[in-house]
Amino acid sequence: MKSEKTAKIAIIGSGYMGGGMAQVFALAGHKCVIADADSFIAQRSFDRLLSEAKAFEEQGLFAPGSTTVIAKNLSYAQSIEEASAQADYIAEVVPEVIEIKKEVLTRISDSANKNAIIASNTSAIPIAKLSVFVSNPVRFLGVHWMNPAPFVPGVEVIASPTTSEEILQFVERLVGGVGKVTSRVSDIAGFVANRLQFALYKEAVTMVEEGSATPEQVDTVVSNTFGFRLALFGPLAIADMAGLDVYVGAYKSLTDAYGERFSAPQSLLEKTSGGDYGLKTAGGFAGLDGNRSDEIAAYRNRAYAALSQLKKDLGPPPGFPI
Repeated sequence: MKSEKTAKIAIIGSGYMGGGMAQVFALAGHKCVIADADSFIAQRSFDRLLSEAKAFEEQGLFAPGSTTVIAKNLSYAQSIEEASAQADYIAEVVPEVIEIKKEVLTRISDSANKNAIIASNTSAIPIAKLSVFVSNPVRFLGVHWMNPAPFVPGVEVIASPTTSEEILQFVERLVGGVGKVTSRVSDIAGFVANRLQFALYKEAVTMVEEGSATPEQVDTVVSNTFGFRLALFGPLAIADMAGLDVYVGAYKSLTDAYGERFSAPQSLLEKTSGGDYGLKTAGGFAGLDGNRSDEIAAYRNRAYAALSQLKKDLGPPPGFPI
């Protein structure tokens, strides 16, 4: 298998998601080709990506000289087949419609080298469901970036039952090598990020529909309270730091109000009934070191203060209600 440091990349689907991925790979020194439904769309995306990179550079979001590096390494193909034929790693980044993904993955699979790795950037479709469209599915996996790709660090890596461990490790090195933080997650619908994100979104819309809060109230509360904390810690670590006994008490109130859909998770009840209240009893879900609780609290406080100052420095987003 070719070294992940010199792998040639093809991005099939050159919109804002795929285009952002292409910028990242090209900026990291990979030869990267984009393709789309036709060559006109691919060329238009190529021009946009260079203009966008120039703007990012002027705004200080990309380092000086980044546009030149991207222009050197990025190109566009006349077709999906042309882009796929010479690539070592091919990412499918087309709309979240299984019929479209079937067509594109089949075309990629038919034209790619038999050893080329094929990845889907699907947001929620299980990889096992898509793997049937790929020949030699041992080389197929999910690699889910988040938009905007140049600036969001996390990337989910998802294996189907047929994906080889060698392929998984190669892709983790490849994606990690361009500055991203990879997390290998289970092949379930929505994976981790979108299963959680869409659960929150549904509850937020439900609150608006029932008149419990306005959209502005929901977004203001979330972005300045637990959403603020989520920029630095995951939900399990936050609960461990707060105290799992506190969470059990809150779930009781929520269950009284909304029924069993808000009942406490069984494993949470088991932990607290056994005296495990999270960090304060050197336990919990996140594996935090209870002997370093003072250090953890000090880091948390510094981090929250820095993030609070960043929000003040940036000011409110343009066009948003204040």
